[in-house]
Amino acid sequence: MTREITEDIGTYRLPVGPFADGALRSLRVEGRIIQQAWRTEAQELTTAQLFNPLRDQLVAQGFHLLFECAARACGGFDFRFNTRVMAAPDMFVDLFDYRFLSARKATQNGTADYVSVLVSRAGSTGYVQILQVGGTAADGSVTSDNGNTAARPSLPVAPTELDAFATRLTRDGHIALSDLDFKTGASELSQADYASLDALARFLRADSSRRIALVGHTDSVGGLDNNIALSKRRAAAVLERLATRYDVSRAQMDAQGIGYLAPVVSNLSAAGREANRRVEAVLLNVE
Repeated sequence: MTREITEDIGTYRLPVGPFADGALRSLRVEGRIIQQAWRTEAQELTTAQLFNPLRDQLVAQGFHLLFECAARACGGFDFRFNTRVMAAPDMFVDLFDYRFLSARKATQNGTADYVSVLVSRAGSTGYVQILQVGGTAADGSVTSDNGNTAARPSLPVAPTELDAFATRLTRDGHIALSDLDFKTGASELSQADYASLDALARFLRADSSRRIALVGHTDSVGGLDNNIALSKRRAAAVLERLATRYDVSRAQMDAQGIGYLAPVVSNLSAAGREANRRVEAVLLNVE
């Protein structure tokens, strides 16, 4: 295992469908969170060959599959950057070659355990993320067919992921940082690592002349003034995290909030409201 992040009580948006129509269908689950990243030798193994045994192990342990997909069917870039993924170099995701599943297991006390598995490859190395929510952890052991256990990765951050993020931001002028997880009813970010912030920080640090505005958005619940204030506080929290943890110059960033005035989808459904609660990075210049 290369890294493990635990939260005694946390919230996870568990994907239960592909990214489509501007939103990722997800199930909000709460409980003890264990997020693990693994690295394994995969010289002659495909992503499917790494993924299938893990899926079979979960089924054998009594988990019921909620959703399963591969790269393009998941939603490609949008899926990967709208779900929680451990930051590089601990986890690598080839945007054209990854597999994902989410599953649920009922417990004897009437609650449920949830797990998601994300698998990808880079050269001869396989990468696995297992994220568990609930009281009983699933078996997270990861080995290749030759029996080698996971080892600490030493590869640099994958250029394909970073290039895709930079290309999207430069082409569209804005990008949603949708893997961010705010505490319920508050503007504080959880202490988790966020792949979107890692990618954005690397983009900004690569050229000190680049500037962005971090713009907070909310759903339509509540009054406009309160939502604008909340969305601005959340954008400011993202700016603070980028400055303190990712070493981005404050001079390159601004934080604003516009409440519910720019939804990406309708607020008439829970999934729509979830998608509209977001912070976007807006590119102000590339000079």
